[in-house]
Amino acid sequence: MSDRILGVIGVALAAFYIWQATLIQESFMSDPVGPKTFPIIIGVILGLSSIYFIIKPDPEPQWASVGRTMEVLFAAAVLFGYAYALPIGGFVLTTAITAMFLSWRLGAGPVQAAIAGATISVGIYVLFGVVLGLSLARGPWGF
Repeated sequence: MSDRILGVIGVALAAFYIWQATLIQESFMSDPVGPKTFPIIIGVILGLSSIYFIIKPDPEPQWASVGRTMEVLFAAAVLFGYAYALPIGGFVLTTAITAMFLSWRLGAGPVQAAIAGATISVGIYVLFGVVLGLSLARGPWGF
């Protein structure tokens, strides 16, 4: 029964996500696919996956413990915070902090998490900002 409840919540979330994607304003100079396509694809995948849970639920689902669920919710809160801090702190700093935290929560030690955070942040910045020339959020230091 709990799988079906999760499936219904997923379908509702997918419908809301697709509806919000259809509200994205398109520029007159966008590519043929447009900015709405990718979010709609993600919404369709979420909806189809949720329908699977409704149609074929696990007879004896094993849910995560409360502590594990809280840890996932806290990681989601960190990602929301990342989205809000990105324009203020810039791409490199906020991505490094977020990647460091998530690496630590995935089992890396503090030093390894700091190295992973810095490597991920600088690597993505070099690839997307320098090589591909995409515009990334600039922080107080200009990168």
